[in-house]
Amino acid sequence: MKKNIIVMKFGGTSVGSVEKIKRVADRAIKSKNEGNNVVVTVSAMGNTTDDLIELACAVSKNPPKREMDMLLSTGEQVSTALLAIAIAEKGKKAVSLTGYQAGIFTDDIFSDAKILTIKKDRIFAEFEKDNIVIVAGFQGITNNNDITTLGRGGSDTTAVAIAATLNAKYCEIFTDVDGVFTTDPNIVENAKKINVLSYDEMLELASSGTKVLHLRAVEFAKTHGVIIHVRSSFNNNEGTWVMDTEKLNKKMEKAVVAGVSYDTNQVKISVFGIPDRPGIAAKLFSELANAHINIDLIVQNVGEKGIAAISFTIKKEDLEAGKKVVKDLKEKLEITNIEIDTEIAKLSIVGAGMKSHPGVAATMFSCLGNNGINIEMISTSPIIISCVIRQERIKEAVKLLHDEFELGK
Repeated sequence: MKKNIIVMKFGGTSVGSVEKIKRVADRAIKSKNEGNNVVVTVSAMGNTTDDLIELACAVSKNPPKREMDMLLSTGEQVSTALLAIAIAEKGKKAVSLTGYQAGIFTDDIFSDAKILTIKKDRIFAEFEKDNIVIVAGFQGITNNNDITTLGRGGSDTTAVAIAATLNAKYCEIFTDVDGVFTTDPNIVENAKKINVLSYDEMLELASSGTKVLHLRAVEFAKTHGVIIHVRSSFNNNEGTWVMDTEKLNKKMEKAVVAGVSYDTNQVKISVFGIPDRPGIAAKLFSELANAHINIDLIVQNVGEKGIAAISFTIKKEDLEAGKKVVKDLKEKLEITNIEIDTEIAKLSIVGAGMKSHPGVAATMFSCLGNNGINIEMISTSPIIISCVIRQERIKEAVKLLHDEFELGK
């Protein structure tokens, strides 16, 4: 009988010590003993990646991204080898593979590479040898044999991409929490674990600040139909399943709002005095895209005499690059003034049920307004409503909305 393939991914906190690595080995062996072919993808141990970044910055204020990828990829190689050793010590066969050895090929955008293809021959060959296969997450290789990394959280993407390539039964993402919650349980005590989420709901939660799953991993899962099970590495409880919920019981009433998320890793850049004519916004955002800067929210205001102002939000780590792009365009776009605001946060509510329930936005805005919380920017889609508010009031706002939509019940 053909064996099921199970992909298991463990983050840095789950492999942060020798004892934790031994517990991960036990989980992998248990799945193997249940008759599955098992692939385990691991992140670097604990704070290893941060330590390596700090080391590089002690050598150079601006280290080349290619060399940073060479350096950072070593963290995952340590944890993969240690896990293989731990499994062997417990009497099971295992082999550790780098991204290159596992056949993970990427583009050449160092520090933020995208997976192009995975050659599955090596992994299947190791299955034939009855090995548990341990693959270094977060890394791949270009066609020119340069090592690349996939950006923070990239081990999730590695795991989902492998699951898609191997047609795995599902991909288990083990983390330090029990699953995906209605909001951050560190802020709201009565936050509840969500049992099932659609790909679209998880995409919006991930993009709006929920850090349990990497955004690109969810995109990959949706595109290739990979079922994800987010669960704790410290207990055996069932976690949150992320899947095509249309295949579930269609009579089930979808929750109007599934969760409240927030993101404090945002800055707002505003440009003033630009002419309100076709093509101006395109020039601005094309140059930002060329600098590999992702834009989140955008607001354009047109004042008197055809003069416009555009505000947009980006991640804090892109601020210096974003400022440079805008300053370089100042003369070409006739920009009169540039303002930077680092004290903002994005607040979002997400839920597939919002498609069929009018008035959700009004409820959200009334709740915030009645509590004196000013909304500076707004973005909506059928299943997410986001707004920008002052960072100092974000935790209060999360609690208010969680209560308003009765997510703790």
